[in-house]
Amino acid sequence: MPGSVYKLIDLIGTSATSWEEAAKNAVELAGETLDDLRVAEVTELDMKIENDKVVAYRAKVRLSFKYHSDM
Repeated sequence: MPGSVYKLIDLIGTSATSWEEAAKNAVELAGETLDDLRVAEVTELDMKIENDKVVAYRAKVRLSFKYHSDM
């Protein structure tokens, strides 16, 4: 039996309230179309600023999921 293979993708989640919610939004939305999500790693955090006010929190997330071949 061969070992498992995982694919990595980078996503950016956004939220008006927190970095945690931004990361959660990215993972949960990805889970709607990807199967077998495994690990999510927050790799970068930043904020969008307009008129000297923070208007959005952004979390860059590296997400792994199990790769399924159609062969």
